[in-house]
Amino acid sequence: MLSRKTQNLLAFIARCAVIGLAAAFLLSVLAPAMVDRLRATAAVSHATSGQVESVTATTGRAPVSYSDAVVKASPSVVNIYANRMTISKSYYQIPDPLTKRLLGYIPGPLMRRQEQSLGSGVIFSSDGYVLTNNHVINGADDIQVALDDGSVSQAQVIGTDSETDLAVLKIDGKQLPEITVPDGANASADVGDVVLAIGNPGGVGKTVTMGIVSATGRQLKMSAYEDFIQTDAAINAGNSGGALVNALGELIGINTAVYAKPISDGSGRMPQVPEGIGFAIPVTTAKTVLEQIIKHGRVIRGWIGADYADIPPANGATSRQQGVVVLRVVLESPAAQANLQAGDLLLKLDGTAIADQVDLRNREAALAPGTKVRLEGLRRNMPFAVDVVLVQRPAPSTTGA
Repeated sequence: MLSRKTQNLLAFIARCAVIGLAAAFLLSVLAPAMVDRLRATAAVSHATSGQVESVTATTGRAPVSYSDAVVKASPSVVNIYANRMTISKSYYQIPDPLTKRLLGYIPGPLMRRQEQSLGSGVIFSSDGYVLTNNHVINGADDIQVALDDGSVSQAQVIGTDSETDLAVLKIDGKQLPEITVPDGANASADVGDVVLAIGNPGGVGKTVTMGIVSATGRQLKMSAYEDFIQTDAAINAGNSGGALVNALGELIGINTAVYAKPISDGSGRMPQVPEGIGFAIPVTTAKTVLEQIIKHGRVIRGWIGADYADIPPANGATSRQQGVVVLRVVLESPAAQANLQAGDLLLKLDGTAIADQVDLRNREAALAPGTKVRLEGLRRNMPFAVDVVLVQRPAPSTTGA
């Protein structure tokens, strides 16, 4: 038996329910428009709440950990040990002061010494193609690649490209951990993106540092083809050739250089102090170089045969004019045969506007030797156009670049 108190509570709830249903019935009969408005307001409120939850889930707070990205990318990053034999002269010091004053030092035997440079690399294919920086392995007699599982493999140099500072190595293996490379627009880096630099700084072992993309399209004037991603993720000696990945663990660049300025410590030495400014080669460039080296053993680029620079802003102008100005025409080059001249302003390539020297250089390089292109521009403020048949770009030592 229920107590009187419980019976009274249940009776009260029943009366409230009956009154509520009756009120709802009367409203639906006497004021149906009001009921429709109340229903619409409730639906909008629910939808808005769902949208907020969805936005929070997709673009809300940053993750508290990037360990998933590291776990995904880290096995594809390797340590590279490049050994080279150097030969130097040795001298004997003469103990007698008078003889020393007359003869100085007596030449001794040649000294052979093995030097080792450290770097990093990225596994681009499961069958063992590894991409690294050219300066990491340049001049090496023996290259060892240490994988994430602790195994060490002998590496063979497939090809190098000094103009982008990239090199392709090959190691033996099957089902190696291949780095994930995003496709299309996802491969680009945007200023403000979170990035992780993975490598072997100073030989201390696999290290991950975090930062953001500080800028894109940077040029350091070290080579002809530069379009660096700038980041404040810590990059040090040994990181060269390692991976710059996004927050999903996908490769967006190959770490290559760091800006550091010398600061005197009072001892006469000038140590290089990192400034939090590192540079990486975009993955699109790296992948193109890798594919060409695997296919041809080298990178084949189209070449017009001229040096050029961005057009400087006119007096009082707030923005720079699109196009390039020709600085030098190489003798017997396609540009010389087409009668291009120093001082010419080049504004269009095959009808498409030329943005700047980086744009023209990259478009020129992407064309196959033998391709005919039409250049349009201004010569002494007069419009002109010429047809140029590109040839293969010679080695940098012969182009002066």
